[in-house]
Amino acid sequence: MTRTTAVRAVLAVLVLLASLFVALTQSPRLGLDLQGGTRMVLEARDTAAVKADADTTDHVIEVLRQRIDALGVAEPVLARSGENRIVVELPDVQDPRHAAEVLGRTAQLTFHPVEAPPEEGTAGRRVLPDEQGRPVTLGAAALSGAGVKDAEARFDPQQGTGWHVALDFRGDAARDWAGLTGRAACHPVQDDRRRVAIVLDDKVVSSPQVDPSVGCRSGIASGATRITGAFDAAEARQLALLIKGGALPVPVETVDQRIVGPTLGAAAISASAEAAAVGVSLTALFITFVYRLFGALAAAALAAYGVVSYAALVALGVTLTLPGLAGFVLAIGMAVDANVLVLERAREEYPNRPRRPRRSLRSTMSTASRRAWTAVADANATTLLAAGLLFLLGSGPVKGFGVTLAIGVVVSMFSALVVARALTDAAARFPFVDRFRTVSGVGGPGRVRTFLTRRGPRPMRTPRRWLVLSAVLVAVAVTGVLLRGLNLGVEFTGGRLVEYATARTVDADTARSAVAKAGFPDAEVTTADGRDVSVRGAGIDDDGAAAIGDALAGPGGGTTTKVRDELIGPSMGEELRRNAMIALGIAVVAQLAYLTARFRWTFATGCVVALVHDVVVVVGAFAWLGRPVDGVFLAALLTVVGYSVNDSVVVFDRVRELWRREPHGALPALADAAVLQTVPRTVNTGAGALFILAALAVLGDGALADFAIALLVGVCVGTYSSALTAVPVALLLEAGRPAPTRTGRPRTCASRRAAQDNGAVV
Repeated sequence: MTRTTAVRAVLAVLVLLASLFVALTQSPRLGLDLQGGTRMVLEARDTAAVKADADTTDHVIEVLRQRIDALGVAEPVLARSGENRIVVELPDVQDPRHAAEVLGRTAQLTFHPVEAPPEEGTAGRRVLPDEQGRPVTLGAAALSGAGVKDAEARFDPQQGTGWHVALDFRGDAARDWAGLTGRAACHPVQDDRRRVAIVLDDKVVSSPQVDPSVGCRSGIASGATRITGAFDAAEARQLALLIKGGALPVPVETVDQRIVGPTLGAAAISASAEAAAVGVSLTALFITFVYRLFGALAAAALAAYGVVSYAALVALGVTLTLPGLAGFVLAIGMAVDANVLVLERAREEYPNRPRRPRRSLRSTMSTASRRAWTAVADANATTLLAAGLLFLLGSGPVKGFGVTLAIGVVVSMFSALVVARALTDAAARFPFVDRFRTVSGVGGPGRVRTFLTRRGPRPMRTPRRWLVLSAVLVAVAVTGVLLRGLNLGVEFTGGRLVEYATARTVDADTARSAVAKAGFPDAEVTTADGRDVSVRGAGIDDDGAAAIGDALAGPGGGTTTKVRDELIGPSMGEELRRNAMIALGIAVVAQLAYLTARFRWTFATGCVVALVHDVVVVVGAFAWLGRPVDGVFLAALLTVVGYSVNDSVVVFDRVRELWRREPHGALPALADAAVLQTVPRTVNTGAGALFILAALAVLGDGALADFAIALLVGVCVGTYSSALTAVPVALLLEAGRPAPTRTGRPRTCASRRAAQDNGAVV
């Protein structure tokens, strides 16, 4: 065993052992659909200056969402109920009282100059006790917490301040801070008027003296300060998140708080788990059938991928929902992509022609891994770029998707480049495997490649016909959206929340079945204490609410009383949707820039056109099918975006390789070769994902089936568009442009004329 193989093996074992330890010793954080959580109803109250109307309450929701994100609670649900009430549902909250306290604080932060001491006359002035209980007289507020750019809890034992909150101001607020501290610095040291009072909700939390080194009228120009006050770690972090999240425009009061059960029943969760197990098993069997021994080793690497990625999700505290788990299972099927790229490249490297000298299997695999590296690196780099931007710029479920996507990409590369490579290197050392190449699975070109070689199709001879077909698909999709519209879910449109009290205990599965029979199969149903049933959904009118009550009374619930009936706003509000679109748009632009740097702008444009094509077709398919477009669909659509770019990058990586190898070759012919050479990889990777998706669609329940259907359409369309939309777009844009040479420089005029004589597109 070589040193490199030994290092890979040791690294793989250490990571797997650590992952198993985390997976076995830590419990996952489950979402509202799997475990339930805490439901609070908050009521916004009017003040003398601000009325708690619908617009103000929507602003309160966005502030609360930022606080919840800072608390580390993922996948919360926040929706306006009526004019001034807010329904907050938090999964896996360890301390509901602490959460209610943090959410309920107004967090009005202001910075004041300290005026003359009380004994010098304080008529008409505001006097508050400072952090040590001494009275201080406050001048007019010089700036507010709205000017704070960032707040972070820090510990600094060297300065003797212990835990404190570091603040950074933005723009005009930094100048105001410099002015406030500059005026205070004009007073003598130890004079109260040299202090600056930091007030949070009418309480002075800190009133430090301006340092003697600060000159009069110059102030602290750094735009930063710190809040000290004998905080412990928890108090400092809570204060930081309150300041960073922003102040509530009006005070809120908790009017109801309770523990609610999961939104999905045990039967739905069990059926989904069975579907996932069937799908993963079929994918493993398929890969083993196609690639034999090395396919079985790749399946073992996928098992390692599942363990490591699950441990990473648990260790990072990611909240797992049923669609999230389905996406995790799908990622296992898609993680086979890097393995398939290497194995298909090994089939190309195999010396199956008599005149080519025989090479060892280890040498063949090493060369295949090296030549497949650029495709693996570029495909995963674009996905990681998008994941990072979605996390940094998005919020709510979009931010969570960025985290899980990044984990999946990193772990899939570890699975393919470390675990699978260590296993195949070890297997290739056996003389039997090296001698009988058919056992390894890379001893021949494979059935798909053999078929394409014999047929010799040239799909890029007339690229415009594929663009016409793509345009027809887009037109059909847009027509569906215009004619049938989108069946937007309650997350986007809002709806109605009706709560019933039953005379007898009704279990969650029975309640969901009754609501579905009443005509609302997509409604979200939760139970509390066995006798309180909450139904949330779109399209519930008075007759529908009565029908639901009658249905709940039927299966043993006895007398049913409606105890609450309110209209609710969307849980994915306008600001959340806008932030999601901005994050996605910036991610696409960043991918375009990266692909332009790594390839050519024409190739990058082809990738983006294919991506837009796939998104439009998936949305149009759901419009024609009438399926709900909700948060689950959003997760599926983001997955399609990642899959589409990944597929297109693999094809363009091969075009780039062939073009550099034959700089005077005709680009359409090179594109034909690139498409045909990557078809086996595309087919086998897509099949691995389709097995899982088909199982989820057939055996899964409700929203999970919709998730699988969206991805089934997305994978099929993405497989098509990566070759037959992206490449034709690039070919048309490349017409009349110089081709790259081995050195990367454009051709000279003479070389372009020679290429034209040979029929190349230049």
